[in-house]
Amino acid sequence: MTDKSSETGARELSFETDRGASRSFWIATAVLLAVIGWMASGFILPSAEPEAAPAEAEVRLASVSVTASTAKPVTLTFSAEGQALPDRDTMIRAESSGDVGELLVRKGQNVARGAVIATLTTAQLDADLTRAREELAVAQREYDNASALLQRGVATADRVSSARASLAAAEAQVTAAEEALRNARIVAPFAGRIETLSLDEGEFVTSGAEVGRIVDNRPLTVEIQVPQQALNRVKTGQTARVTFITGETLEGEVTFVGTAAASSTRTFLAEITVENADGRIPAGISAQIVIPTGEATAHFLAPSSVSLSEDGELGVKVVEDGKVAFRPIEIVKADLNGVWATGLPETAEVITIGQGYVRDGESVTVQPAPSGAGETEAEGAVAAATEPDPEASAEPATGSGADAVAPEADTPEAKPGAEPAGTAPEADTPEAEPGAATAAPQADPQGGDAADTPAEAGE
Repeated sequence: MTDKSSETGARELSFETDRGASRSFWIATAVLLAVIGWMASGFILPSAEPEAAPAEAEVRLASVSVTASTAKPVTLTFSAEGQALPDRDTMIRAESSGDVGELLVRKGQNVARGAVIATLTTAQLDADLTRAREELAVAQREYDNASALLQRGVATADRVSSARASLAAAEAQVTAAEEALRNARIVAPFAGRIETLSLDEGEFVTSGAEVGRIVDNRPLTVEIQVPQQALNRVKTGQTARVTFITGETLEGEVTFVGTAAASSTRTFLAEITVENADGRIPAGISAQIVIPTGEATAHFLAPSSVSLSEDGELGVKVVEDGKVAFRPIEIVKADLNGVWATGLPETAEVITIGQGYVRDGESVTVQPAPSGAGETEAEGAVAAATEPDPEASAEPATGSGADAVAPEADTPEAKPGAEPAGTAPEADTPEAEPGAATAAPQADPQGGDAADTPAEAGE
């Protein structure tokens, strides 16, 4: 009896022990599966924050700065580089051969038309003229005698004709001798300035030899090249503003426009005549020419606001009804400060900061353009404006008076894995106190990566 009772008690004890062990096994298995599931899921409660981030990014709009532009009337101009040429430029030549007897002008001297530059010795020329005149007198007597004899019937008509021919030849000899004597003086063909002079007294020169150069730069002629696309804008009679490289600015008139293009450049020659009464502006210098060609209504745009579309079309980005729109433009005038362009409506909100971060058709928020901000600073401001805003985080409890503290207070609250739950009330306390703004910077130098650890844990 006793043995049966003992055996029965042992079996009951064994059963109860096995049942307790089985229950512990299943509990451990459940806990293990829960841990594995948590590790596989990659996140820890609360899970609402990462799910809210995509939705938050979807509704956030890029910020751009715009400038209100109004079209204004502007004078269209054609500009070109040219070269000032003298009105006349001629080489001086000796018309007769002989020795230079006297040099009357110097290089660089202004002379009038017909002024004597140099004279040649005339001894031989004077002798030639005297001989020619004597021969002319003899021929004249011969002709007179033949004519008298012909009237009396003594001489024949052939004798008279021969005497007349001799007389004509003698007259030609006298004329040539007189011309040679006149050509013994080298004179200026027109009024101008002696640019070069290669003569010395006593030097022998031959007929036709170049002895100098005379230039007349009153007026000046400025030559420019007009491209094909601008040919219909440049016409004779138009006024032009000519700025010489020496600094002088004078008005001129378009006096010639070519009708045949140069074969190499496909450009047309045009000439602008500029009065240079005192001759102070030299020939051969460079000049900038501006010719007013008409009027247009255009917008003045900063060069930084002009961009290219995906198709390579030149234009600007504007804001219309809260969305970005790319508007092609045509530049009609340019200067050092910007460009004048057509193709926009009378008024337009041109994006001046942030155009590189937005696309055509994208909704944006508009901010006033900062005055005096450089391009680098402007791009930095747009980049900062397009980043997630700390005030729109998942914790809406931050008040407007704690904007500077809210981002720092949110950081430890959103990462419970790095700090015990009991620290959350301590993080909320300094949010409303100014001291919290100085507490966060002190924590960074103490633990270099300490601020990054919660972020890594949260991820």
